Amino acid sequence: MAESGAVTTYRELNARSTRLARLLRSEGLRPGDHIAIMMENRPEFLEAVWAAQRTGLKYTPVNWHLTAREAQYIVNDSGSLVLITSAALAEVVDPAAPGCALRRTLIVNAGPGRREDYETALAEWSDEPLDDQVEGRYMFYSSGTTGDPKGIDGPLPGVPFGTGSPFDRDLGTSFGYGRDTVYLCPAPLYHAAPLNWTLGAHRHGGTAVVLEKFDAETALAQIEARRVTHAQFVPTMFVRMLKLPPRIRDRYDHSSLRMVLHSAAPCPLDVKRAMIDWWGPILVEYYGSTEGIGMTRIDSPEWLTHPGSVGRPLPPATLHVLGPDGRELPPGQVGEVHFGGGPRFEYHNAPDKTRASYTPDGLATCGDLGHLDEDGYLYLSERRTDLVLSGGVNLYPQEIEAALIMSPLVADVAVIGVPDDELGEAVKAVVEPAPGVPANDATTAEIMRFARANLSSFKCPKSIDFAPELPRLPSGKMLRRKIREEYGTRTRSHNDVAGT
Repeated sequence: MAESGAVTTYRELNARSTRLARLLRSEGLRPGDHIAIMMENRPEFLEAVWAAQRTGLKYTPVNWHLTAREAQYIVNDSGSLVLITSAALAEVVDPAAPGCALRRTLIVNAGPGRREDYETALAEWSDEPLDDQVEGRYMFYSSGTTGDPKGIDGPLPGVPFGTGSPFDRDLGTSFGYGRDTVYLCPAPLYHAAPLNWTLGAHRHGGTAVVLEKFDAETALAQIEARRVTHAQFVPTMFVRMLKLPPRIRDRYDHSSLRMVLHSAAPCPLDVKRAMIDWWGPILVEYYGSTEGIGMTRIDSPEWLTHPGSVGRPLPPATLHVLGPDGRELPPGQVGEVHFGGGPRFEYHNAPDKTRASYTPDGLATCGDLGHLDEDGYLYLSERRTDLVLSGGVNLYPQEIEAALIMSPLVADVAVIGVPDDELGEAVKAVVEPAPGVPANDATTAEIMRFARANLSSFKCPKSIDFAPELPRLPSGKMLRRKIREEYGTRTRSHNDVAGT
C-alpha cells in the first residue's frame, strides 16, 4: 500500500484468503454462489477476491461512492449471500445492509470480539488449502454512465484454481508481465481494469503497489521509490501529472518504467504526445470493456503513425463497424463498434439488454461509435447518447473536451448539448476551473478565446458554466448523464443521430 506502507507477502495472502474461503464454505456457499465486496483500496479487498477466486464463487466489487440505495440494489440484484466491507463505510453500509438478503456481513475494523469483525471471524479457521479449489469469476456492474448499472455475467471457468484465464496469459505475452513486474495501481479496485491488472501481477508472481487514492505527486514518488515497471492510468491522471509544476515533475525518477498503460476514456492527442515526450515511447493504449467482448492494443510507435487510434484487435477477436442497418461500413465511416470471436456475456437479470447487444450473427457491441482506417486501426468517436446534434451535424464532446482541457485555466471539462431554438442543440462547456482561477466573466472570455484558437468555429462552445467539481468516476469516465439531467436535456434514443 502506497501511503500506509503496509506489505502483504504471498505467504500471508495465501493463508488469509484460505481462512476466508473456509469461512465462506461454512456459511453454505458453493461454486456459483455470490458475494459482494465493498471497501476502500486496502489489503483485505484482495484477500476477499482471492478467497472467492479459489472457491468457485462469483464476486461483485461495489463502488463505495454509491448511495445506500444504489449499493443495496447491486447487492440484491447480484444475489450476494455475504457482504465483506469496512467500518469506514458505515454511512453507506448501515442503512443498506438490513434491506439485503445476506447470510452474513463481515466488517474490517468492526471491533475485536464482535461476530461480524473480519479479523475475529478469520481467526476461527485453518489456513490449510481446501481439497476442491476451482476458479471463481468476477461479476462487475456497469458504471451507469448511460443508465442504471447492469451486472455483466459470464460462465464460471470450471477449471482448477491456479489455471488462470486467457487474459492472465495475455498479460505475459502481450504486456510483458513476469516475476519481476512491479505494477502500480492508482485507481479504485472496484473497477475491472485496476483489479484485473493487479490480480494479474499476483498470477505472474510480481509485486502490486496500490494507491489508497490517486494523487499526481504520490504516483510519481511511488514510481521512483518502488522501481515500478508497469503502471496504468486514465487520461485525467495524465493531465494532473502534466499540470504539476516542472520543479515537482522533474524531481522524480521514472527510468524503471517499461510500459505505461492507459484506457477507460479517450486520451487527447496533445496529452498523449506530452506524455510520450516526458516518459518516452512506452505508452500502450488498449480499448475494451467490462463485458470482455474483445480488446484492441496500440503501442507508442504505432500510435505516432496512427495518432488518435486505439489500435487493432488482439486475437482471436475481430473488429467490425456497422451502420444503422447492420451492414459493415467501409474504412472512414463512423458506425457502431462490434467485436466478433470473443466470449459471450449476458447482462444479469436483463435478457432484453443482452439480446440488444448482439447481432443475429453473434457480433457484440457496448454502444461505442468509431471508424476503421485502411490499415484496420480503430478510432473511437462517442457513445450515441453523448453526441451533440447541432444544426444537423454530429459534434463529438470528447474532441471539444480534448482541446479545452489543455487550457491552463481548466482543471476538468465536460461538454453537453443544450436546447437551442435555431440549432436544435448548442454546445455547452461545463468547466471545473484550475486551482486559483476565478469563475467569472474574464475567465469565460479567456477560455472562449482559447477554444477559437484550437477548434473550428462550429465546434466552439456557445456558452460556458462553472462547477466546483465534475461528476467523473475514478475510472476516468465522465458522467455526462448527470450533467444532462441537471440541465434538463434529453437522453437520446439509440437511433436519434444525424447521418454520418
